[in-house]
Amino acid sequence: MRAALVGLDFGKSDFAASLDELFLLAKSAGAEPVTTVTGKRASPDAALFVGSGKAQEIADAVADLQLDIVIFNHALSPAQQRNLERVLKTRVLDRTSLILDIFAQRAKSHEGKVQVELAQLQHLATRLIRGWTHLERQKGGIGLRGPGETQLETDRRLLGDRVKALRAQLAKLHRQHATQRRARGRNDTFSVSLVGYTNAGKSTVFNAMAKAGVYAANQLFATLDTTSRRVYLGEVGHVVISDTVGFIRELPHQLVAAFRATLEETIHADLLLHVVDAASPVRMEQIEQVNLVLKEIGADHIPQILVWNKIDAAELEPAIEHDEYGRIHRVFVSAKTGAGLDLLRQAIADSLRSSVEARRGARSQILDSQDAHDAHAH
Repeated sequence: MRAALVGLDFGKSDFAASLDELFLLAKSAGAEPVTTVTGKRASPDAALFVGSGKAQEIADAVADLQLDIVIFNHALSPAQQRNLERVLKTRVLDRTSLILDIFAQRAKSHEGKVQVELAQLQHLATRLIRGWTHLERQKGGIGLRGPGETQLETDRRLLGDRVKALRAQLAKLHRQHATQRRARGRNDTFSVSLVGYTNAGKSTVFNAMAKAGVYAANQLFATLDTTSRRVYLGEVGHVVISDTVGFIRELPHQLVAAFRATLEETIHADLLLHVVDAASPVRMEQIEQVNLVLKEIGADHIPQILVWNKIDAAELEPAIEHDEYGRIHRVFVSAKTGAGLDLLRQAIADSLRSSVEARRGARSQILDSQDAHDAHAH
């Protein structure tokens, strides 16, 4: 599917990186980006997002290059999408729809599929009018007189019913996860979650740590479903390590909400391994984006270690760095070559051990205060 990519520069510093990301997203979805149209604006045009002159430039490119689709690096309103399709005479996708499409292609587990469908339906609900402009009223006539509902109203109702059913399924899966977590808690098993920007190498780190065969590829959102494995870490014993979906800038809100259950593992982890692509020129912005999503899902309070991966590409050496309080802050590794993985295991064990000591300290404080209270009562 031949595609034009469109990006407007509104003066943000990460414009070029965001456009590179759109190219990777389009390739991940199976499109073939043929041309990129860019422009500068102070704010989006209300009707066409890009303005009429730029829209004509895109329309000419669509005709000349025989393009099948135009993909915008922005969120479009339903009206803007409709107007653009009318002017460009081809299908228009915004960034949100593109990411949803990739998620739909990649979801493997039942839960992943339910979450993607829910997110897609919530997105579709705002755009329902598009397909039905030709069906103002259900056609009258013998055997065709409906209850007087428009096609649009029927679809809205069916959509609403489906969304309700999917939410109920997710709630049930959510309860099952909670039960599994409680069982792990009773066994005193620590849980460690890998988080990070998409394509930072989380699955490669996970495979190297857990000797697991999780699909890892140089593409965005290679992993959608959370995979967990038990790993033995010397004196700390067994820990459960989970690989999660990658984060991305401007992650659609429907996905943050729908994937809350997938990210539950993250919210309830004892430790987060925040995997960073050390060779990426925009790694600091990516770290910031991941921390924003962690805050949004309520996981920003969990201790994290920054795992600077791909040090072979960044020409860095394996090492452990501590912060000013002596806590482990960063570990430099290459999951691909195995360099520094022994340091990472040591860092996880040390962090969890100090977490155990902190817990024991808190527990003994509670017991001491209870004893003092009981003594005072007597």
